[in-house]
Order: sequence, then structure tokens, then C-alpha cells
Amino acid sequence: MKIKNKLRLGFGFLFVVVMFFGAVSIFYIHQISDNAKVILKNNYESLSFAREMRTVLDESKLPLNGDARSKFAHQLQLQQANITEKGEEAATAFLKADFNTLQSAISTPIQLDSAQFDARARLRKIEQLNMQSIVHKNERAQASVKEATMFLGLVGGFTFLILFSFSVNFPGFIANPLRELIDGIREISARNYNQHLNFNKHDEFAEVASAFNDMADRLNEWENTNLAKVLSEKQRIETIIEQMDDAIIGLNEKQEILFINTVASNILNISEKKIVGQPAEKFTGSNDLFKSILASNSGIRSFKIALAGKESYFQLESREIVIPNLEPQPTDGIIVASKSAGKVYILRNITEFKERDEAKTNFIATISHELKTPISSIKMSLKLLNDGRVGETNVQQQELLAHIKDDSERLLKITSELLDLSQVETGNIQLNFVVSDPVEIVDYALNSVRFNAEQKGITLQVIAQPNRSKVHADMEKTAWVLVNFLSNALRYSSEKSKVQIQLAEKNKQVIFTVKDFGKGIDEQYQKRLFDRYFQVPTDGQNKSGSGLGLAISKDFIEAQQGKIWVESAIGEGSSFSFSLPAHQEKVL
Repeated sequence: MKIKNKLRLGFGFLFVVVMFFGAVSIFYIHQISDNAKVILKNNYESLSFAREMRTVLDESKLPLNGDARSKFAHQLQLQQANITEKGEEAATAFLKADFNTLQSAISTPIQLDSAQFDARARLRKIEQLNMQSIVHKNERAQASVKEATMFLGLVGGFTFLILFSFSVNFPGFIANPLRELIDGIREISARNYNQHLNFNKHDEFAEVASAFNDMADRLNEWENTNLAKVLSEKQRIETIIEQMDDAIIGLNEKQEILFINTVASNILNISEKKIVGQPAEKFTGSNDLFKSILASNSGIRSFKIALAGKESYFQLESREIVIPNLEPQPTDGIIVASKSAGKVYILRNITEFKERDEAKTNFIATISHELKTPISSIKMSLKLLNDGRVGETNVQQQELLAHIKDDSERLLKITSELLDLSQVETGNIQLNFVVSDPVEIVDYALNSVRFNAEQKGITLQVIAQPNRSKVHADMEKTAWVLVNFLSNALRYSSEKSKVQIQLAEKNKQVIFTVKDFGKGIDEQYQKRLFDRYFQVPTDGQNKSGSGLGLAISKDFIEAQQGKIWVESAIGEGSSFSFSLPAHQEKVL
């Protein structure tokens, strides 16, 4: 039977029970009402008639005449029409005879007194009969009320039991299958796909149970198939991780070890076999290297580790694993779309690259140092050739000597930059910090480029903010950076133009700026200006350098806790700036 039909039958049964109880109640209430009406209508009226007739006898003289006779006759007539009790009719007839005597003019006083006495006796008889009837009917009404109360109580109690049983059992008919269905859904959500529902009835719940069981079977089948695939992929990934040359460590969100390959175990010197699944803190207490690896935040970090009696260099990269938050907890105040599933640490062996880089740096330093001596000899020879005492040279020879001089100076500058670069790469930058006035650093740089500026007719303008702070910096390295900025500005500025050197202070930083009014630099090249060996493409009119000057300048400034940047636009010139921390001491 369908649930809809069961609900209709259940509520129909309730309706019939309520209607039955209501009908029985109405029947007994109507019966009690009729008994009460009989008592009030018949007997009470007879008593009223008798009382009125006695009042006429009490208040009137005999024989009765006029108004008294009319009242008595009227009440007597009403009484004759209201005879209800046994013996009341005879008493009423005798009363009528007495009334005839009482109203007769020929009646003697003795007859009148006798008739009055008899009439009063008849009235008492009528009253007595009606009073007895009232008592009797009242007893019958009380008995009827008791009977009705008892029967209604029985019917009400029976109805209450039926309704109580219905209210207790009928909701369970709907709620119990729903509760089983909810429990089954919870088991399915917990991935217990063996959960099944068994409803013996043939209704909608049975259809739902059949669909639920079919869904559970399909999910169980899918889970078993998917689990096999997952296990296969897991073994495949573990094999790949194990065969990798890099050390790889994986932790879950509880800081438990998910996987670790043999390379990582050897580097960390962990010999325990069952390390997977154990908390990482079990090993960090006695393993400083493992502790340092786990303490590193996301990003890249370098390590130098002694392995097999040899120093090896490693680069650590850690990445957090983020997965979709498919199972938010009810206790979560805010439900986020993703959550962390742990971290992966990759320790790459870069010893070979480090050794190659050091070899390259040593080679550059050696070559640069060796080239400085012959270049200096070339410059000395050029100086002697330009001396008239050695011999006169013609115009073509002088031009060739000038070109050789420019190229030798450019070559000498490149070798100097390569030497500086080798110092930077080996970490051997020697900084001599002193408290200096920024204007002194600017003057030092201006003296180095003033001759070149005068040859091109370029005006060097210094704009210094008053009441500025001094800087705690390496004056020689800072001036070298400023000279590099000025040399580039002079190189790319047209003749008889202007180059500004600005000094300002902002947010406890002293800012040095070299601004030219040349062609400017395209935005696509600005981000790479401070990369090593990068050169902005030129039109062939300006000889480009080695591409190391700005890179070395960046290293010098950042080594002094400063910042370096460029601002430029095509057709508006360029502004190269760097900032150094301001010293508390002010320039007077």
C-alpha cells in the first residue's frame, strides 16, 4: 500500500473516532436537556398555578366574585390544560367543584368554608403531586447525568487510548524508515559502502531503499576499482620518488612523514626502516639538519653539508600542498575553499654547479687580473706615441691612436668590473663603513666625470635638499655606483644638454638620483637593467659596456642595506636612483 493511502486511512480513522465521540456526547447532552425542560415546563407551571389560586383564596372574600373569580377561573383553566401526573386530574376536578361552590351566591357560609377548606386541600394535593414528580424527575435526571458521565468517560478513555496509540505508533511508521535512511546516508558519507536498507513493506520507502542499495553497490564497486587505481598510482609515484637523485621528504598536515626516499635518508643519516607514518618531531630532536630543513619557510634556501668527507652544496625548496576542502568541519567558523594537506621538501644537490660557478669566478678573476698588466702597458705606449719627443704623427695616425686609447680604456673598465663581479660572487666584498656627507660622495663622483662632461658640453647640476642626514656607508663603493650612473647618463645624453644629481631624504632614507634628458628606456627593458650581462639594444651611436656595471652597483648598494631602482619613459629621459639608511647625525 502506498504511503499516501496509509495516511488517508490513518487520518480517516481518527476522523471516525472523533465523530463517534462527538455523536455520543451530543446524544446524552440532548437527553439531559430534555429532562430539565420537562421539569421546568410542566411541574413548575402547575406549582405556579396552584400558588396563584391559593393567593386568590387568601386575598378574597367568599363567595368569589368579580376579579377574584376571573383570576381563579383562569388559573384553574391553565391547570386543567397542564395535568401531567397521576391523581392530578381527580384533584383538579374536585377543585373545580369546590370553585363552583365558592363562586355560588346561594352557598351558605358553612358550605363556603367547607368548600374553601377542600379547595386548599386540593391545591396542596396538586402541589404535593408536582413536587413529588419534580423530585422523581430530578432523580431520574441525576441518574441520567451520572450514566452519561460514566459512558462518556468510558468512550473518552477509549478514544484517548486509541488516539494516544495512534500518535505514538503512526509517526514511527514515517519516522523510523526516515531515521534508517539518514543513518544509511551518514554511513555512505563515511565511505561505508556496505551499508544497506531492508524495508519489508511495499511502499515508497521500499522503493527508496532499493535505490539506496543500488547506489551503495555502485559506490562500493567504484571505490574498489578506484582504490586499485590509486594504489597502483601510489606505487608508481613512490617508485619515481625513490629513483630520483634529489632528496625528497613529504609531510602531511599533522607533521607526520608520508614518504622519504633513500637519498634523503642517507643525507639525514636516518637508518630506521619504518619511518613513514611516524611524527617528524621524533627525528628532529637529535637531527639538526632535519630540524633546519623543516624550519625553513616556503621558498629556496641553500645548505652546505659534509658527505663522505667532502663538502657538498644543496638547494632546499619547500612547497605547501593545497587541496580542495571537500569535507568542511561543523566547528569551522569560516568555511574555506581549500586547505593544506602537508608539505614537500626537495633537497637538490648543486655541488657540481657550485664548483663550476666557482671555477668560472676564479677564471674571470684570473683573466681580469692578467689582462690589466698588458692593458696598462698599451696605455703607457699610447702616451709615449702621443708625446712629440718620440716622433711626430700625422692626422690619420692620431685618429688611430685615439681609437686605440678609447678601446683600451673600455677594455680596462671591463676588466675592473669583472674583478668587482668576482668579489661579489665569492662574497668577498670588503666594505669600509664611515659616516659621510652625501654631498662629499657626489663631489667625489663629479670630479671623476667632469672632464667627459666638459668635452660634450653637458651641464652637471646638483640639487640637494637642505638639513639632510648623513649616511653610514662605504664612500668609495657608493661613489663608484654614482660614477657608473653619471657615465651612463653622459653616454646617452646629447651634447650641450643637462644631467641632474638630486639629493633628498624620505622615511629615514637618503636618496641619490641621477637624471638625464635623453631618449629614455623602453619599459620592457627596465626590469632587466640590473641583471648581469644584460645590455639595452642601441642604435649604434653609443658604445655599450659589458652589462655588468648596473648589476655590480645593485650588489654594492644592497650590501649596504640600500635599494636601487630606475624610472624612465621614452622621450623623457631616465632617472637612476638608490637609497641608503640615514644616519642620526644631521649635516650642518
